[in-house]
Amino acid sequence: MASVASTGGSYDNALAEAFNSLFKAELVRNRGPWTGIDGPETATAEYIDWLNPQRLHGEIGMIPPVELEDTYHHHQTVPATVDAALASL
Repeated sequence: MASVASTGGSYDNALAEAFNSLFKAELVRNRGPWTGIDGPETATAEYIDWLNPQRLHGEIGMIPPVELEDTYHHHQTVPATVDAALASL
């Protein structure tokens, strides 16, 4: 399928395209239609707040993405000094 937008645009970016698809399926279609601007603004803020800190993601063991990131960063080892970092090179 050919791209429907210019190179570098949202529709040519897989991550943005996947997010746009989820956003439309999970929020716009399920909670709309709205009659004014306040409804979609509030719903978007709530969706973004839910997406990473609260949503359980099946591909990563039914935990929120933010929990996976926290665990990953917590287990990374960082050299204690610049000398230790240079010595490892």
